[in-house]
Amino acid sequence: MTEDPRSRPLHKRNALIAAAALAVAALSFGAGGIVFSHDFRMGDGSVPRQTYPLSELPQEGFRTVAAVTGRQQATPPRLLEQGSPFSFADLVEHVSPAVVTVVVERESTGQQMSGLDDVPAPFRDFFRQFGQGQGQGGQGGQGRQRQPQRSQAMGSGFIIDPSGFIVTNNHVVEEGKKISVKLPSGREYQAHLIGADKDTDVALIKVDGVNDLPIVALGDDRRLRVGDWVVAVGNPFGLGGTVTAGIVSSIGRDIGNGPYTDYIQIDAPINQGNSGGPTFDLSGRVVGMNTAIFSPSGGSVGIGFAIPASIVKTIVDQLKDHGNVARGWLGVQIQNLTPDMAASMGVGNAKGAIVASVVDDSPAAKAGFKQGDVIVSLNGSDIDDNRDLTRKVAGLRAGQKADFNILRDGQKRSISAMIAKRDDQQLASADKPTTPNRGDRGGNNRQASTSALGLELMPLTAETREQFMVDGKVNGVVVSSVDPNSEAADKGFRPGDVIVGIGNKNVRTPSDIEQGVADAKKSGRETVLLLVSGEQGQHYVALKVAKG
Repeated sequence: MTEDPRSRPLHKRNALIAAAALAVAALSFGAGGIVFSHDFRMGDGSVPRQTYPLSELPQEGFRTVAAVTGRQQATPPRLLEQGSPFSFADLVEHVSPAVVTVVVERESTGQQMSGLDDVPAPFRDFFRQFGQGQGQGGQGGQGRQRQPQRSQAMGSGFIIDPSGFIVTNNHVVEEGKKISVKLPSGREYQAHLIGADKDTDVALIKVDGVNDLPIVALGDDRRLRVGDWVVAVGNPFGLGGTVTAGIVSSIGRDIGNGPYTDYIQIDAPINQGNSGGPTFDLSGRVVGMNTAIFSPSGGSVGIGFAIPASIVKTIVDQLKDHGNVARGWLGVQIQNLTPDMAASMGVGNAKGAIVASVVDDSPAAKAGFKQGDVIVSLNGSDIDDNRDLTRKVAGLRAGQKADFNILRDGQKRSISAMIAKRDDQQLASADKPTTPNRGDRGGNNRQASTSALGLELMPLTAETREQFMVDGKVNGVVVSSVDPNSEAADKGFRPGDVIVGIGNKNVRTPSDIEQGVADAKKSGRETVLLLVSGEQGQHYVALKVAKG
Protein backbone atom coordinates (compact mmCIF):
# COMPACT_ATOMS: atom_id res chain seq x y z
CA MET A 1 0.00 0.00 0.00
CA THR A 2 1.24 3.48 -0.91
CA GLU A 3 1.74 5.90 1.98
CA ASP A 4 0.25 9.37 1.62
CA PRO A 5 3.08 11.88 2.11
CA ARG A 6 0.63 14.33 3.66
CA SER A 7 0.22 12.00 6.67
CA ARG A 8 3.86 12.27 7.76
CA PRO A 9 3.58 15.73 9.38
CA LEU A 10 0.44 14.55 11.23
CA HIS A 11 2.23 11.51 12.64
CA LYS A 12 5.15 13.65 13.61
CA ARG A 13 2.85 16.17 15.32
CA ASN A 14 1.02 13.41 17.24
CA ALA A 15 4.31 11.92 18.38
CA LEU A 16 5.49 15.29 19.66
CA ILE A 17 2.19 15.82 21.52
CA ALA A 18 2.42 12.37 23.12
CA ALA A 19 6.01 12.98 24.19
CA ALA A 20 5.09 16.34 25.70
CA ALA A 21 2.17 14.79 27.57
CA LEU A 22 4.40 12.11 29.01
CA ALA A 23 6.95 14.71 30.10
CA VAL A 24 4.26 16.77 31.84
CA ALA A 25 2.91 13.65 33.51
CA ALA A 26 6.37 12.65 34.73
CA LEU A 27 7.01 16.11 36.16
CA SER A 28 3.61 16.20 37.81
CA PHE A 29 4.05 12.76 39.35
CA GLY A 30 7.44 13.77 40.68
CA ALA A 31 5.74 16.69 42.38
CA GLY A 32 3.15 14.37 43.88
CA GLY A 33 0.34 15.82 41.85
CA ILE A 34 -1.24 12.95 39.96
CA VAL A 35 -4.23 11.15 41.45
CA PHE A 36 -5.65 8.19 39.64
CA SER A 37 -9.36 7.53 39.67
CA HIS A 38 -11.51 4.63 38.59
CA ASP A 39 -13.90 7.18 36.99
CA PHE A 40 -11.28 8.67 34.74
CA ARG A 41 -13.76 10.49 32.50
CA MET A 42 -16.56 12.70 33.56
CA GLY A 43 -20.12 11.99 32.52
CA ASP A 44 -19.84 14.59 29.77
CA GLY A 45 -16.78 12.88 28.31
CA SER A 46 -14.30 15.52 29.50
CA VAL A 47 -11.06 14.57 31.23
CA PRO A 48 -11.06 15.36 35.00
CA ARG A 49 -8.43 17.57 36.53
CA GLN A 50 -5.34 15.49 37.17
CA THR A 51 -2.71 17.90 38.48
CA TYR A 52 -2.90 19.98 41.64
CA PRO A 53 -0.64 22.40 43.46
CA LEU A 54 0.94 20.82 46.53
CA SER A 55 -1.31 22.86 48.80
CA GLU A 56 -4.43 21.59 47.04
CA LEU A 57 -3.83 17.85 46.95
CA PRO A 58 -7.16 16.01 47.23
CA GLN A 59 -7.69 14.06 50.43
CA GLU A 60 -8.24 10.77 48.62
CA GLY A 61 -4.99 9.13 47.64
CA PHE A 62 -2.93 11.50 49.80
CA ARG A 63 -1.50 8.73 51.93
CA THR A 64 -0.36 6.92 48.79
CA VAL A 65 1.56 9.84 47.28
CA ALA A 66 2.64 11.59 50.46
CA ALA A 67 6.00 9.83 50.50
CA VAL A 68 7.09 11.52 47.28
CA THR A 69 5.80 15.00 48.01
CA GLY A 70 7.46 17.94 49.65
CA ARG A 71 4.42 18.41 51.93
CA GLN A 72 5.31 19.04 55.57
CA GLN A 73 4.67 15.88 57.58
CA ALA A 74 3.11 15.86 61.06
CA THR A 75 5.33 15.16 64.07
CA PRO A 76 6.27 11.47 63.89
CA PRO A 77 4.64 9.25 66.52
CA ARG A 78 6.77 8.08 69.42
CA LEU A 79 6.95 4.70 67.73
CA LEU A 80 9.43 6.21 65.24
CA GLU A 81 12.69 7.98 65.89
CA GLN A 82 14.43 9.74 63.03
CA GLY A 83 12.74 7.46 60.55
CA SER A 84 14.08 4.26 62.14
CA PRO A 85 12.08 1.65 64.06
CA PHE A 86 12.01 2.44 67.77
CA SER A 87 13.96 0.17 70.11
CA PHE A 88 14.05 -0.21 73.89
CA ALA A 89 17.61 -1.56 73.76
CA ASP A 90 19.38 1.58 75.02
CA LEU A 91 16.92 1.97 77.91
CA VAL A 92 17.22 -1.68 78.90
CA GLU A 93 21.00 -1.57 78.71
CA HIS A 94 20.98 1.43 81.04
CA VAL A 95 18.60 0.14 83.74
CA SER A 96 19.05 -3.66 83.75
CA PRO A 97 22.21 -3.77 85.88
CA ALA A 98 20.19 -2.42 88.86
CA VAL A 99 17.37 -4.98 88.65
CA VAL A 100 18.07 -7.97 90.88
CA THR A 101 16.71 -11.43 91.57
CA VAL A 102 15.58 -11.87 95.18
CA VAL A 103 15.85 -15.41 96.55
CA VAL A 104 14.05 -16.15 99.81
CA GLU A 105 14.25 -19.28 101.93
CA ARG A 106 11.30 -20.04 104.19
CA GLU A 107 10.26 -22.64 106.69
CA SER A 108 6.63 -23.68 106.73
CA THR A 109 4.37 -26.43 107.98
CA GLY A 110 2.21 -26.42 104.88
CA GLN A 111 -0.41 -23.96 106.08
CA GLN A 112 -1.80 -21.34 103.75
CA MET A 113 0.24 -18.16 103.48
CA SER A 114 -0.90 -15.57 105.99
CA GLY A 115 -3.02 -12.64 104.97
CA LEU A 116 -4.47 -14.16 101.81
CA ASP A 117 -8.07 -14.23 102.99
CA ASP A 118 -8.37 -10.49 102.33
CA VAL A 119 -7.02 -10.78 98.78
CA PRO A 120 -9.53 -11.29 95.90
CA ALA A 121 -9.48 -14.80 94.47
CA PRO A 122 -7.61 -14.22 91.16
CA PHE A 123 -4.83 -12.35 92.96
CA ARG A 124 -4.84 -14.81 95.88
CA ASP A 125 -4.09 -17.64 93.44
CA PHE A 126 -1.14 -15.69 92.08
CA PHE A 127 0.33 -15.04 95.53
CA ARG A 128 -0.23 -18.64 96.62
CA GLN A 129 1.45 -20.05 93.53
CA PHE A 130 4.32 -17.62 93.93
CA GLY A 131 4.97 -18.77 97.49
CA GLN A 132 4.82 -22.52 96.92
CA GLY A 133 8.46 -22.94 95.92
CA GLN A 134 10.06 -26.37 95.95
CA GLY A 135 9.33 -28.02 99.27
CA GLN A 136 11.82 -30.37 100.87
CA GLY A 137 10.95 -33.13 103.28
CA GLY A 138 8.24 -35.74 103.51
CA GLN A 139 4.52 -35.22 103.52
CA GLY A 140 3.03 -35.69 106.94
CA GLY A 141 0.23 -38.23 107.14
CA GLN A 142 -3.22 -37.36 108.27
CA GLY A 143 -3.31 -36.61 111.98
CA ARG A 144 0.51 -36.62 112.20
CA GLN A 145 2.44 -33.53 113.32
CA ARG A 146 4.00 -32.01 110.23
CA GLN A 147 7.70 -31.31 110.30
CA PRO A 148 8.83 -27.84 109.16
CA GLN A 149 9.48 -27.80 105.45
CA ARG A 150 12.01 -25.63 103.69
CA SER A 151 10.94 -23.86 100.57
CA GLN A 152 12.52 -21.38 98.25
CA ALA A 153 10.78 -18.56 96.42
CA MET A 154 12.14 -16.03 93.97
CA GLY A 155 11.04 -12.53 93.13
CA SER A 156 12.54 -9.34 91.81
CA GLY A 157 13.82 -6.05 93.21
CA PHE A 158 15.68 -2.91 92.21
CA ILE A 159 18.60 -1.04 93.77
CA ILE A 160 17.95 2.58 94.76
CA ASP A 161 21.20 3.36 96.60
CA PRO A 162 24.82 2.38 95.82
CA SER A 163 25.23 1.37 99.47
CA GLY A 164 22.88 -1.57 98.95
CA PHE A 165 19.28 -0.49 99.61
CA ILE A 166 16.91 -2.60 97.49
CA VAL A 167 13.15 -2.27 97.07
CA THR A 168 10.89 -5.28 96.62
CA ASN A 169 7.44 -6.54 97.61
CA ASN A 170 6.54 -7.48 101.17
CA HIS A 171 4.97 -10.73 99.97
CA VAL A 172 8.30 -11.68 98.37
CA VAL A 173 10.33 -11.51 101.59
CA GLU A 174 7.58 -12.12 104.16
CA GLU A 175 8.54 -14.80 106.71
CA GLY A 176 11.88 -15.27 104.98
CA LYS A 177 14.58 -16.96 107.05
CA LYS A 178 17.31 -16.10 104.59
CA ILE A 179 17.38 -13.48 101.81
CA SER A 180 19.91 -13.26 99.01
CA VAL A 181 20.10 -11.14 95.88
CA LYS A 182 21.67 -11.87 92.53
CA LEU A 183 22.81 -9.12 90.18
CA PRO A 184 22.83 -9.49 86.39
CA SER A 185 26.62 -9.21 86.56
CA GLY A 186 26.71 -12.52 88.43
CA ARG A 187 27.53 -11.06 91.84
CA GLU A 188 25.51 -12.51 94.71
CA TYR A 189 25.02 -11.06 98.20
CA GLN A 190 23.26 -11.88 101.43
CA ALA A 191 20.64 -9.28 102.38
CA HIS A 192 18.63 -8.47 105.48
CA LEU A 193 15.24 -6.88 105.96
CA ILE A 194 15.20 -3.20 106.94
CA GLY A 195 11.42 -2.98 107.18
CA ALA A 196 8.19 -3.85 105.42
CA ASP A 197 4.70 -2.43 105.13
CA LYS A 198 2.03 -5.08 104.68
CA ASP A 199 -0.69 -2.55 103.86
CA THR A 200 1.04 -1.37 100.68
CA ASP A 201 3.11 -4.54 100.04
CA VAL A 202 6.39 -2.59 100.01
CA ALA A 203 9.60 -3.89 101.61
CA LEU A 204 13.13 -2.53 101.89
CA ILE A 205 16.12 -4.87 102.15
CA LYS A 206 19.84 -4.10 102.32
CA VAL A 207 23.15 -5.57 101.30
CA ASP A 208 25.99 -4.59 103.65
CA GLY A 209 29.61 -3.84 102.83
CA VAL A 210 29.07 -2.32 99.37
CA ASN A 211 29.11 1.23 98.03
CA ASP A 212 29.32 0.85 94.27
CA LEU A 213 26.13 -0.92 93.23
CA PRO A 214 24.31 0.29 90.09
CA ILE A 215 21.08 2.13 90.82
CA VAL A 216 17.86 3.31 89.23
CA ALA A 217 15.88 6.40 90.19
CA LEU A 218 12.23 6.70 91.17
CA GLY A 219 10.22 8.82 88.76
CA ASP A 220 6.94 10.74 88.91
CA ASP A 221 4.05 8.39 88.17
CA ARG A 222 1.64 11.35 88.35
CA ARG A 223 2.79 12.35 84.87
CA LEU A 224 1.78 9.00 83.39
CA ARG A 225 -1.11 8.91 80.96
CA VAL A 226 -3.13 6.00 79.72
CA GLY A 227 -1.44 4.84 76.53
CA ASP A 228 2.14 5.70 77.58
CA TRP A 229 4.82 3.11 76.93
CA VAL A 230 6.26 1.24 79.92
CA VAL A 231 8.95 -1.43 80.24
CA ALA A 232 8.96 -4.14 82.92
CA VAL A 233 12.17 -5.88 83.96
CA GLY A 234 12.25 -8.82 86.32
CA ASN A 235 12.72 -12.48 87.07
CA PRO A 236 9.62 -14.40 85.91
CA PHE A 237 9.80 -18.13 86.62
CA GLY A 238 13.45 -17.70 87.61
CA LEU A 239 14.39 -16.32 84.19
CA GLY A 240 16.41 -13.34 85.40
CA GLY A 241 16.78 -10.20 83.31
CA THR A 242 13.57 -10.72 81.37
CA VAL A 243 12.27 -7.56 79.67
CA THR A 244 8.72 -6.97 78.48
CA ALA A 245 7.05 -3.85 77.15
CA GLY A 246 3.52 -2.55 76.92
CA ILE A 247 1.38 0.47 77.68
CA VAL A 248 -0.38 1.96 80.66
CA SER A 249 -3.87 0.46 80.43
CA SER A 250 -5.44 2.35 83.32
CA ILE A 251 -4.54 4.52 86.29
CA GLY A 252 -6.00 4.46 89.79
CA ARG A 253 -7.14 0.84 89.87
CA ASP A 254 -8.63 -0.56 93.10
CA ILE A 255 -7.97 -4.32 93.24
CA GLY A 256 -9.41 -4.79 96.71
CA ASN A 257 -6.02 -5.10 98.39
CA GLY A 258 -6.37 -2.35 100.99
CA PRO A 259 -7.23 1.35 100.97
CA TYR A 260 -3.75 2.83 100.63
CA THR A 261 -2.85 2.06 97.02
CA ASP A 262 -4.41 2.87 93.67
CA TYR A 263 -2.58 0.68 91.17
CA ILE A 264 -1.24 1.37 87.70
CA GLN A 265 -2.62 -1.23 85.30
CA ILE A 266 -0.21 -2.25 82.53
CA ASP A 267 -0.36 -4.75 79.69
CA ALA A 268 3.38 -5.50 79.65
CA PRO A 269 3.46 -9.25 80.38
CA ILE A 270 4.41 -9.98 83.99
CA ASN A 271 4.31 -13.38 85.65
CA GLN A 272 5.24 -15.18 88.83
CA GLY A 273 8.64 -13.92 89.89
CA ASN A 274 8.12 -10.42 88.47
CA SER A 275 6.83 -9.34 91.88
CA GLY A 276 8.98 -6.53 93.27
CA GLY A 277 10.47 -5.68 89.90
CA PRO A 278 10.36 -2.18 88.42
CA THR A 279 8.21 -0.68 85.68
CA PHE A 280 10.09 2.02 83.77
CA ASP A 281 8.93 4.93 81.66
CA LEU A 282 10.82 5.78 78.48
CA SER A 283 13.20 8.05 80.36
CA GLY A 284 14.42 5.05 82.36
CA ARG A 285 12.88 6.10 85.67
CA VAL A 286 10.90 3.73 87.88
CA VAL A 287 7.22 4.69 87.76
CA GLY A 288 5.87 1.59 89.47
CA MET A 289 6.68 -1.70 91.19
CA ASN A 290 5.09 -4.82 89.72
CA THR A 291 2.96 -6.51 92.34
CA ALA A 292 0.05 -8.57 91.03
CA ILE A 293 -1.62 -9.96 87.95
CA PHE A 294 -5.22 -10.76 87.21
CA SER A 295 -5.21 -14.25 85.78
CA PRO A 296 -7.75 -17.06 85.72
CA SER A 297 -4.98 -19.44 84.61
CA GLY A 298 -2.01 -18.28 86.68
CA GLY A 299 -0.13 -16.91 83.66
CA SER A 300 -0.09 -13.45 82.15
CA VAL A 301 -3.17 -12.38 80.23
CA GLY A 302 -2.02 -8.79 79.80
CA ILE A 303 -3.53 -7.44 83.03
CA GLY A 304 -0.81 -6.53 85.50
CA PHE A 305 -0.71 -4.09 88.40
CA ALA A 306 2.11 -1.91 89.69
CA ILE A 307 2.34 0.14 92.87
CA PRO A 308 2.87 3.80 91.88
CA ALA A 309 6.39 5.12 92.46
CA SER A 310 5.06 8.01 94.56
CA ILE A 311 3.66 5.54 97.10
CA VAL A 312 6.82 3.42 96.98
CA LYS A 313 8.96 6.49 97.73
CA THR A 314 6.80 7.59 100.67
CA ILE A 315 6.90 4.13 102.24
CA VAL A 316 10.60 3.50 101.54
CA ASP A 317 11.60 6.82 103.11
CA GLN A 318 9.85 5.84 106.36
CA LEU A 319 11.24 2.30 106.30
CA LYS A 320 14.74 3.63 105.73
CA ASP A 321 14.49 6.13 108.60
CA HIS A 322 12.40 4.22 111.13
CA GLY A 323 12.07 0.60 109.99
CA ASN A 324 8.27 0.88 110.01
CA VAL A 325 5.44 3.04 108.71
CA ALA A 326 3.40 5.37 110.95
CA ARG A 327 0.01 6.51 109.69
CA GLY A 328 -2.35 9.18 110.86
CA TRP A 329 -5.69 8.28 112.47
CA LEU A 330 -8.86 10.34 112.77
CA GLY A 331 -11.27 7.86 114.35
CA VAL A 332 -14.28 7.73 112.06
CA GLN A 333 -15.96 4.90 110.19
CA ILE A 334 -16.74 6.25 106.73
CA GLN A 335 -18.32 5.27 103.45
CA ASN A 336 -18.74 6.77 99.99
CA LEU A 337 -21.27 9.52 99.48
CA THR A 338 -23.34 8.07 96.63
CA PRO A 339 -25.60 10.19 94.37
CA ASP A 340 -28.64 8.67 96.10
CA MET A 341 -27.28 9.67 99.49
CA ALA A 342 -26.45 13.17 98.29
CA ALA A 343 -29.96 13.54 96.91
CA SER A 344 -31.55 12.35 100.15
CA MET A 345 -29.49 14.89 102.09
CA GLY A 346 -30.23 17.72 99.68
CA VAL A 347 -26.57 18.42 98.93
CA GLY A 348 -26.77 18.09 95.14
CA ASN A 349 -23.66 16.82 93.37
CA ALA A 350 -21.39 16.91 96.41
CA LYS A 351 -18.54 14.40 96.57
CA GLY A 352 -16.87 13.15 99.71
CA ALA A 353 -17.09 10.60 102.51
CA ILE A 354 -19.98 10.31 104.94
CA VAL A 355 -19.30 9.59 108.61
CA ALA A 356 -21.18 6.42 109.61
CA SER A 357 -19.87 6.42 113.18
CA VAL A 358 -17.39 8.22 115.40
CA VAL A 359 -15.04 6.28 117.67
CA ASP A 360 -15.29 7.30 121.32
CA ASP A 361 -12.40 9.40 122.65
CA SER A 362 -10.86 9.62 119.16
CA PRO A 363 -9.47 12.78 117.51
CA ALA A 364 -12.73 13.01 115.55
CA ALA A 365 -14.85 12.81 118.71
CA LYS A 366 -12.73 15.46 120.44
CA ALA A 367 -12.96 17.74 117.39
CA GLY A 368 -16.76 17.50 117.28
CA PHE A 369 -17.43 15.24 114.29
CA LYS A 370 -20.91 13.77 114.26
CA GLN A 371 -22.61 10.84 112.61
CA GLY A 372 -23.92 11.92 109.21
CA ASP A 373 -21.27 14.59 108.58
CA VAL A 374 -20.02 14.63 105.00
CA ILE A 375 -16.28 15.34 104.76
CA VAL A 376 -15.65 17.21 101.50
CA SER A 377 -12.07 18.48 101.90
CA LEU A 378 -8.93 18.05 104.00
CA ASN A 379 -6.36 20.83 104.28
CA GLY A 380 -7.83 22.46 101.18
CA SER A 381 -7.73 19.30 99.06
CA ASP A 382 -11.05 17.91 97.83
CA ILE A 383 -12.11 14.45 98.99
CA ASP A 384 -13.35 12.20 96.19
CA ASP A 385 -14.46 9.20 98.23
CA ASN A 386 -13.77 7.21 101.38
CA ARG A 387 -10.54 5.69 100.01
CA ASP A 388 -9.24 9.14 99.15
CA LEU A 389 -9.94 10.37 102.69
CA THR A 390 -8.35 7.26 104.23
CA ARG A 391 -5.14 7.75 102.23
CA LYS A 392 -4.91 11.46 102.97
CA VAL A 393 -5.44 11.03 106.70
CA ALA A 394 -2.95 8.14 106.74
CA GLY A 395 -0.36 10.44 105.16
CA LEU A 396 -0.55 12.90 108.05
CA ARG A 397 1.81 12.79 111.03
CA ALA A 398 0.69 12.11 114.57
CA GLY A 399 0.26 15.44 116.34
CA GLN A 400 -0.38 17.32 113.09
CA LYS A 401 -3.37 19.66 112.96
CA ALA A 402 -5.76 18.96 110.08
CA ASP A 403 -8.48 21.27 108.78
CA PHE A 404 -11.66 19.67 107.42
CA ASN A 405 -14.58 21.15 105.51
CA ILE A 406 -17.81 19.27 106.12
CA LEU A 407 -21.50 19.38 105.27
CA ARG A 408 -23.85 19.05 108.23
CA ASP A 409 -27.61 19.34 107.72
CA GLY A 410 -26.86 20.80 104.29
CA GLN A 411 -24.68 23.58 105.72
CA LYS A 412 -20.93 24.01 105.26
CA ARG A 413 -18.78 23.95 108.37
CA SER A 414 -15.09 23.84 109.23
CA ILE A 415 -13.58 21.53 111.84
CA SER A 416 -9.97 21.16 112.99
CA ALA A 417 -8.68 17.93 114.48
CA MET A 418 -5.36 16.86 115.98
CA ILE A 419 -4.32 13.69 114.17
CA ALA A 420 -3.25 10.70 116.26
CA LYS A 421 -1.07 7.72 115.36
CA ARG A 422 -2.94 4.83 113.83
CA ASP A 423 -3.02 1.77 116.04
CA ASP A 424 -3.82 -1.40 114.10
CA GLN A 425 -5.31 -3.16 117.11
CA GLN A 426 -7.48 -0.21 118.04
CA LEU A 427 -8.53 0.33 114.44
CA ALA A 428 -9.51 -3.31 113.98
CA SER A 429 -11.76 -3.17 117.02
CA ALA A 430 -13.39 0.07 115.87
CA ASP A 431 -13.87 -0.71 112.17
CA LYS A 432 -16.51 -3.38 112.56
CA PRO A 433 -18.22 -3.53 115.93
CA THR A 434 -18.82 -7.03 117.14
CA THR A 435 -22.31 -8.17 116.29
CA PRO A 436 -23.66 -11.48 117.65
CA ASN A 437 -24.44 -14.20 115.15
CA ARG A 438 -28.16 -13.93 114.82
CA GLY A 439 -28.52 -17.52 113.71
CA ASP A 440 -32.11 -18.58 113.16
CA ARG A 441 -34.23 -15.44 113.02
CA GLY A 442 -37.46 -17.38 113.11
CA GLY A 443 -39.93 -17.05 115.94
CA ASN A 444 -43.36 -15.88 116.78
CA ASN A 445 -43.18 -12.37 115.28
CA ARG A 446 -45.65 -9.81 116.37
CA GLN A 447 -47.47 -7.78 113.71
CA ALA A 448 -44.94 -5.40 112.20
CA SER A 449 -45.56 -1.97 110.79
CA THR A 450 -45.27 -1.82 106.98
CA SER A 451 -43.32 1.12 105.58
CA ALA A 452 -43.17 2.56 102.05
CA LEU A 453 -39.66 1.21 101.69
CA GLY A 454 -40.38 -2.48 101.21
CA LEU A 455 -39.59 -3.25 104.85
CA GLU A 456 -41.57 -4.72 107.73
CA LEU A 457 -40.50 -2.97 110.92
CA MET A 458 -40.90 -3.71 114.63
CA PRO A 459 -39.99 -1.72 117.74
CA LEU A 460 -36.99 -2.96 119.73
CA THR A 461 -38.24 -4.62 122.89
CA ALA A 462 -36.74 -7.22 125.17
CA GLU A 463 -38.59 -9.84 123.12
CA THR A 464 -37.46 -8.63 119.71
CA ARG A 465 -33.90 -8.09 120.92
CA GLU A 466 -33.78 -11.71 122.01
CA GLN A 467 -35.53 -12.93 118.88
CA PHE A 468 -33.15 -11.11 116.49
CA MET A 469 -30.13 -11.15 118.83
CA VAL A 470 -29.71 -7.38 118.80
CA ASP A 471 -27.05 -5.90 121.07
CA GLY A 472 -28.44 -4.04 124.07
CA LYS A 473 -26.46 -0.91 123.16
CA VAL A 474 -28.21 -0.55 119.79
CA ASN A 475 -31.40 1.49 119.64
CA GLY A 476 -33.87 1.91 116.78
CA VAL A 477 -36.39 -0.29 114.97
CA VAL A 478 -35.67 -3.80 113.76
CA VAL A 479 -36.35 -5.13 110.27
CA SER A 480 -38.54 -8.21 110.57
CA SER A 481 -38.91 -8.96 106.85
CA VAL A 482 -37.85 -7.57 103.48
CA ASP A 483 -39.84 -7.49 100.25
CA PRO A 484 -37.65 -9.57 97.89
CA ASN A 485 -38.65 -7.38 94.94
CA SER A 486 -37.78 -4.10 96.65
CA GLU A 487 -34.78 -1.79 96.38
CA ALA A 488 -34.12 -2.53 100.05
CA ALA A 489 -33.53 -6.19 99.18
CA ASP A 490 -31.22 -5.16 96.33
CA LYS A 491 -29.18 -3.03 98.72
CA GLY A 492 -28.68 -5.82 101.21
CA PHE A 493 -31.30 -5.33 103.91
CA ARG A 494 -31.89 -8.47 105.96
CA PRO A 495 -34.21 -9.38 108.82
CA GLY A 496 -32.48 -8.45 112.04
CA ASP A 497 -30.94 -5.24 110.70
CA VAL A 498 -31.69 -2.26 112.93
CA ILE A 499 -32.56 1.16 111.49
CA VAL A 500 -30.98 3.62 113.92
CA GLY A 501 -31.89 6.86 112.18
CA ILE A 502 -33.57 8.46 109.20
CA GLY A 503 -32.13 11.69 107.84
CA ASN A 504 -30.54 13.39 110.83
CA LYS A 505 -33.08 12.06 113.35
CA ASN A 506 -32.89 9.05 115.64
CA VAL A 507 -35.78 6.58 115.55
CA ARG A 508 -37.42 4.56 118.29
CA THR A 509 -40.64 3.28 116.68
CA PRO A 510 -41.77 2.32 113.16
CA SER A 511 -43.90 5.47 113.11
CA ASP A 512 -40.68 7.52 113.23
CA ILE A 513 -39.70 5.93 109.91
CA GLU A 514 -43.10 6.68 108.41
CA GLN A 515 -42.81 10.28 109.55
CA GLY A 516 -39.33 10.58 108.02
CA VAL A 517 -40.66 9.28 104.70
CA ALA A 518 -43.54 11.76 104.83
CA ASP A 519 -41.13 14.64 105.56
CA ALA A 520 -38.96 13.66 102.60
CA LYS A 521 -41.97 13.64 100.27
CA LYS A 522 -43.10 16.99 101.62
CA SER A 523 -39.65 18.45 100.91
CA GLY A 524 -39.74 17.12 97.35
CA ARG A 525 -36.99 14.54 97.88
CA GLU A 526 -37.29 11.15 96.22
CA THR A 527 -34.92 9.31 98.57
CA VAL A 528 -34.40 8.95 102.31
CA LEU A 529 -31.13 8.28 104.09
CA LEU A 530 -31.20 5.49 106.66
CA LEU A 531 -28.52 4.75 109.25
CA VAL A 532 -28.43 0.98 109.62
CA SER A 533 -26.75 -1.21 112.23
CA GLY A 534 -26.07 -4.71 110.94
CA GLU A 535 -23.49 -7.46 110.88
CA GLN A 536 -21.02 -5.12 109.15
CA GLY A 537 -21.38 -2.36 111.73
CA GLN A 538 -23.18 0.94 111.17
CA HIS A 539 -23.54 2.30 107.67
CA TYR A 540 -25.79 4.53 105.60
CA VAL A 541 -28.18 3.36 102.90
CA ALA A 542 -30.28 5.58 100.64
CA LEU A 543 -33.65 4.22 99.51
CA LYS A 544 -36.12 5.65 97.04
CA VAL A 545 -39.51 6.52 98.46
CA ALA A 546 -42.43 4.63 96.90
CA LYS A 547 -44.87 6.97 95.16
CA GLY A 548 -48.48 7.24 96.27
